[in-house]
Amino acid sequence: MDERIREVFLRYADEKLEQIVISKSKDASLQKVKIRPVQIKEALRFQTEEFRGAQVFHKNLTVEEMSRELEEWFNERFFQAQISHRNAEVMVLIGKKGTVTIKEKKKTAGTQEEKDIRWQPLLHNREKKSLLPEGSDIPFLKDLGVFSAEGRVIKGKYDKYRQINRFLEFIEDIMPELSGDGERLNILDFGCGKSYLTFAIYYYLTECKKRKVNITGLDLKADVIRNCSRLAAEYGYDDLHFLMGDVADYKSEDKIDMMVTLHACDTATDYALQRAVQWGAKVILSVPCCQHELNGQISAETMEPLFRYGLIKERMAALITDALRAELLTACGYKVQILEFIDMEHTPKNLLIRAVKKSHPDKEECQRARIRCEELAKHLGIRPKLMELLTEEGL
Repeated sequence: MDERIREVFLRYADEKLEQIVISKSKDASLQKVKIRPVQIKEALRFQTEEFRGAQVFHKNLTVEEMSRELEEWFNERFFQAQISHRNAEVMVLIGKKGTVTIKEKKKTAGTQEEKDIRWQPLLHNREKKSLLPEGSDIPFLKDLGVFSAEGRVIKGKYDKYRQINRFLEFIEDIMPELSGDGERLNILDFGCGKSYLTFAIYYYLTECKKRKVNITGLDLKADVIRNCSRLAAEYGYDDLHFLMGDVADYKSEDKIDMMVTLHACDTATDYALQRAVQWGAKVILSVPCCQHELNGQISAETMEPLFRYGLIKERMAALITDALRAELLTACGYKVQILEFIDMEHTPKNLLIRAVKKSHPDKEECQRARIRCEELAKHLGIRPKLMELLTEEGL
């Protein structure tokens, strides 16, 4: 790669960068790359979008990492790049014989108002996801070690803070699907653990959305339940309760509007999903974990090249587990999505199953989904726990 290309990229790789578009590829597998600046943990990073067929892959890179990526992108792969910067527009062209042409056009200073508008995308990127913004007086985030006494995110807790805000976004999205403003929402959080998200849901719905709620956190650890109950009492969260027990044994006198299950290990997720369907929960938010069940069952001669390798088989089994869970929920009359919870950079447990109960499910569509599940299970020689549980209950 011509060093002039690297030099011009690095010269404009700062917080004033608006966008870089790298195009004219002779590699059919990678059509285009876009780059923009973002702020992560108070540090400047460069988010790349690689367009490969119908898919887009993201990375957050340091300047040094981006410099190394340039070698791959411009090693006889791309022949054009356009850099849009607050201070200049730059075009990089590479001829068929490798000749490099760089055209730079400086921008006029502009008014202060225009400058502020140009800055907005980067500032917005930093703050747009924080439904519980830094600097707020949120007691549970302080007591659980996420915020300092001044309301700033503690070093080492940014991933947890990001996870909490991301989960609240999913809550925000499904609010129209839940009861009217005057009705109380009944929410069950199975496997609540230290209850970062349980407290966050309660705070967000009662303090920010002004909704009436009744939230119950279930966990098998007595010390966890004692501590969470103590904190809820200290905050005056009268409608937030913690109980020790298993979801399979839990009995609710009220309807369940929302079931939350975060990182319930292996088939514990299936028991939670089965109970949610049984109770007719309007919304299910589930982040599965440790999907080991099918790894020991799965067997299909036609897929032997995939299952021969332990690591690939394990990952395939986990994906098949969650895909079948989603399809089984579809068969039960839910509209289902599988969404990215947190970037893989922050946690490998990054898939969230979001299911919303349809008011008038299509019986034929439900039957087709059930048949698809049965056919796939038969082909792979498996019997998923959720399928077994739903069949036993006649659901």
